Amino acid sequence: MKQFVLLVMLLGTGLFAAPTLAQDKPSYAYIGIEPEIVTNYLGTSAIKLGYVRVMIEVMVSDVDQLELVEHHMPLLRSTAIEIFGRQPEEKVKSLTGREDIRRAILAAFQDLMSKETGAPVIKEIIFTKYLHQS
Repeated sequence: MKQFVLLVMLLGTGLFAAPTLAQDKPSYAYIGIEPEIVTNYLGTSAIKLGYVRVMIEVMVSDVDQLELVEHHMPLLRSTAIEIFGRQPEEKVKSLTGREDIRRAILAAFQDLMSKETGAPVIKEIIFTKYLHQS
């Protein structure tokens, strides 16, 4: 009887509980590229330039990787500015073009982080602000 009571108490406290799946799931974290990016893009003619103002949030799979991303933030910021600077006006203004730009920046970020750290580190990027003017 004592063993039964002890077993019930142990089960009630969770000591015999199965390991939780929360440990297996990644602990996603976000870091913003600050200050927001304000840069020019190619306008309709060689004389005319437009500008875009974008806030980018970077998602990593693990909170421990935030420090790596923060360390390389100047390189990531410069890369995003460079990519926006090469875009034609039609691409900047359209929704499908915006998604193409987002994917290009994500691929460039992952490539840079792979070269610098040995792993892509960055899982996703999100534009939280996207304003353009020609």
